[in-house]
Amino acid sequence: MATIKEIAAKSGYSPATVSRLLNNDPNLSIAPATRNKIMTIATKLGYWDNHQRPGSTEVRPTIALLYRVSNDDEQLQDEYFAYLKDAVMKAIDEAGMQVSVFEQIDDLVKHASSYQGFIGLGAHQLTMSKLNQLHDALPNGVFVDINPAPELFDSVRPNLELTVYDGLKRLCQAGYQRIGFIGGVGLKVDGVQQPDARETAFREFSGMYHLKEAPVFAEGPFGVKNGYRLGKLVLDNCRDNMPEAFIVASDTLSVGVLQAFNEEGVIVPRDVAIISINNSEVAHYVSPPLSSYNINQATLSRMAIKLLQDLILHPQRPHVHLTVNTDLVIRKSFTDK
Repeated sequence: MATIKEIAAKSGYSPATVSRLLNNDPNLSIAPATRNKIMTIATKLGYWDNHQRPGSTEVRPTIALLYRVSNDDEQLQDEYFAYLKDAVMKAIDEAGMQVSVFEQIDDLVKHASSYQGFIGLGAHQLTMSKLNQLHDALPNGVFVDINPAPELFDSVRPNLELTVYDGLKRLCQAGYQRIGFIGGVGLKVDGVQQPDARETAFREFSGMYHLKEAPVFAEGPFGVKNGYRLGKLVLDNCRDNMPEAFIVASDTLSVGVLQAFNEEGVIVPRDVAIISINNSEVAHYVSPPLSSYNINQATLSRMAIKLLQDLILHPQRPHVHLTVNTDLVIRKSFTDK
């Protein structure tokens, strides 16, 4: 069990200073860099394993949450990240940590010395210049749900490639031979559009399954309006030869697709089956309810905290990128034949 004296010896500060900091002395005046150094050493020595008890008044390790979600995003898309943020905050609290939320990278860089690491959510207007600045100031970082700079930070993401593979396998086993894909554009960094993993996986695995037809409609944002537009595009291009099923990259897109199909009398799943991704709240309430892959945000969040704790303890280790499997919740938009 780490002691105050051991932490003081390792940090170069007096046992009195260390004790007052770790016991949350409100009268202690201490520089952020000093505080962060002591907290990092306390973490490395395992101090919190034995001293973080329910009701304790001791100061807890402090990390930052970088929340980069545009206020211009559609409400349903916002809800996904809002729920993910709640899951991350809960995981941070369960890990016995304190957290401060930042929406601007510049602000986090400015106050980086106060934190041992950060969790990143959202990719709004990310640039490599800003990410490099963040890495220089606070190298211990884990992004959740995205992977904007794998050479700089760790990440935890849903396994979207396996999700699409599983969806195609289920559809093929159910007897569908003409399967399409509806999606949006991927992450953009420095104005460069990166390929979306779901579309890439569909193109690869549809070829592996030797589908008779595998049309792809993938452009624009992951929102309801764009889903409606893409649904109309599908109808314009495939009205006389509609695919038997679609894998749709998100529930928000699926809502718009259903609206477009319903307006034209295309009945799901009678005329075309839909498998969606995210299993958001709206998946229960649209008509028909969506069969959708559940992304376990609690697991993503716990794994992110564990990765960050390990990165704080071993800052020189190679970066790690984890994927978490999804599971299909079957409702009425697709059922096995």
